[in-house]
Amino acid sequence: MKVLPFKIPKPKHAAFIFQTDINESFYDKLHQHEEIQLSLIIEGEGTLVIGDTVNYYSKGDVLVIGSHLPHVFKSDTKASKTSKMLSLFFIKSAFGDYFFDLEELKEVDAFFKRAKYGFKITSNKEQLLNLYNKFDNNTKFDQFLIFLEILKICSTANYTSLSSFIYDKKYSEIEGKRMRDIFEYTMTHFNDDITLNSVADVANMTKNAFCKYFKKRTNKTYFQFLNELRIEHACKLLIYKEELQINEIADLSGYKNLSNFNRQFKILKQLSPSDFRKNRN
Repeated sequence: MKVLPFKIPKPKHAAFIFQTDINESFYDKLHQHEEIQLSLIIEGEGTLVIGDTVNYYSKGDVLVIGSHLPHVFKSDTKASKTSKMLSLFFIKSAFGDYFFDLEELKEVDAFFKRAKYGFKITSNKEQLLNLYNKFDNNTKFDQFLIFLEILKICSTANYTSLSSFIYDKKYSEIEGKRMRDIFEYTMTHFNDDITLNSVADVANMTKNAFCKYFKKRTNKTYFQFLNELRIEHACKLLIYKEELQINEIADLSGYKNLSNFNRQFKILKQLSPSDFRKNRN
């Protein structure tokens, strides 16, 4: 199976596919595909890296991932033994080159603009859950109507963007493997002492070449990305592990120095770890 690009298996004459993923974890390799992905998390939680940004996903989230947008799900198997996701995959042109240009479908223009950077739905989630649950037990025609209703809701619901920067070239298979290896190494070892030498070795590059390579493709330095990954992990521990002290959370998130942890946390979240925990309780 190729990592990048990634092919979604689809019947020859189908305009979209509906897929149920149930496993201990979701597919955890960095990948991209031509299809736009609309996913509803039924069970499971973890980290979603999309484009240039680290996000946290959990049960009930509705996520939209745009065409050719690199992403990786890292399921937290300690928090949830089962991961289940319902997904719709489609290519905009599958309905004809001008289908979504019809005046009657102007209402969904916002969906495609938002999808470019990926977005998470923050309202109407119960409505979307009901529509997703109807999908399997309906005719193809009714599935098409449900699909359009989902697009309409996603175009008008409240949302937050999942990324802020998109690399404007598709990854080749070699590039895809290199970026996959970098992300996989980082997401596995983020709580260890990662050095520039160690991650450059994973990429099979010199330190200087690696720094330029990563910055060009993510619009941020490698250590900015690493800090975001660590701080998102710390946020999850602050919310769900109330028995842990701040210094323990710092250590579990890859910070051996508490003052550095507090400083990095405040840079990214605009408040201290203790204030973040108080505000979430």
